[in-house]
Amino acid sequence: MIDLSKIIPIKQIQRRDFLKGALLAGLAGCTSKDPFTSQAKQENVKPSGQMVKLLSTSGEIIEVDKAYLKPTEEIPSINNMAERMGIEGKKFVMVIDLSRCRNLKKCQEACNHAHFVSDHQNWVKIYPMQDAENTSPFWQPTICLHCDDPPCVKVCPVDATFKRQDGIVGIDAERCIGCRFCMAACPYSTRVFNWDKPIIPKAVEGLPYSIETSCPPKVGTVSKCDFCPDMARKGELPHCVSACPNGVFFFGDLNEDTVTNGSETVRFSELIRDRAGYRLMEELGTKPSVYYLPPVDRLFPFKNESGT
Repeated sequence: MIDLSKIIPIKQIQRRDFLKGALLAGLAGCTSKDPFTSQAKQENVKPSGQMVKLLSTSGEIIEVDKAYLKPTEEIPSINNMAERMGIEGKKFVMVIDLSRCRNLKKCQEACNHAHFVSDHQNWVKIYPMQDAENTSPFWQPTICLHCDDPPCVKVCPVDATFKRQDGIVGIDAERCIGCRFCMAACPYSTRVFNWDKPIIPKAVEGLPYSIETSCPPKVGTVSKCDFCPDMARKGELPHCVSACPNGVFFFGDLNEDTVTNGSETVRFSELIRDRAGYRLMEELGTKPSVYYLPPVDRLFPFKNESGT
């Protein structure tokens, strides 16, 4: 069996290239000689000049031209049932620090780019808010709150909207019939309807639909923030979290009591307790998985769209 954990590519090799080289790297552990070069010469493969360092299972480092690595089959994606079940043992949660938001919209741009969302269909909405006439206004990023008791799930007639075991509320666009009952039931108005055919690359358009990436998007269906579960499976943060330069979004696991914005990692319970965290419209009993920290001791002054 090939020990993938001991194969170390140099910096410039990408993840897909790493996977393609995995099978041949296993062969390197069986001999002190380089099996790649001799085989490549027999097949008249021209070297690329890009060298890749691989660690064999015997602990020997060998350096191989990237052109000599033969591709193996792609690792298959998880099936629809596994996507609907979610990630076992996880309970995802997000915290949004309103004191840090400057309305740069980097979160929105990253989300739109990753999911092929048009500008007028934003999953991340940023609203100017003001608690009272004499209080200072602030910016509030709003996404799907992934409620523990989601009304949208209860009204869907075809089980297109569902709740996963890891706390994520997902949408299966292949089941969605466009009735928009879920949009009417959501008290937070975080869902959008895809009226127009999405503009997506042909390569993406030909892919099978994935619940975890929400791609390729489909006309005549409902869509929303999905918490980027495909990134979570890889141990990476949602696109909005990693794109924000001010660390507004914290994402993590409630079971581990840990959230991070990429540069800071903190205890979720302590952050909510010490910063007076709250949830939107908690009196409705929807039990959102998104928490807010109030806009106190703000890092930036409030500026409207015109910059004043």
